[in-house]
Amino acid sequence: MKTFKDLKVWQKSHELTLEVYRITKSYPNEEKFGLVSQLRRSTSSIPTNLAEGFKRRSRKDFAHFVNMAEGSLEETKYILFLSHELGYLDKNKLDRLNKIGDEVGRMLTGLYKKLNS
Repeated sequence: MKTFKDLKVWQKSHELTLEVYRITKSYPNEEKFGLVSQLRRSTSSIPTNLAEGFKRRSRKDFAHFVNMAEGSLEETKYILFLSHELGYLDKNKLDRLNKIGDEVGRMLTGLYKKLNS
């Protein structure tokens, strides 16, 4: 692999981030500095941590950043759930985003295990 962009998990988490940015455009203006900001930060933190970890000099360091990406994914999932509960996100969009998130989660777990073996 030449760059972080070659990581399949980075590609899938980037896809999730783009979807979140598109969807949050329709959130109410009063959430611009609340849920929208927090959701965009947590989601973009997933591929960002993968990119940063990719350049670390040891597998242990990279694994640490993969673990941080896992935490950001869980934060994202909760904020998506909250968005749905507040009526900002319909069930179909929530399900689609959760499906991508679940795939990212499985990929992160696999990468973490590989780095620690």
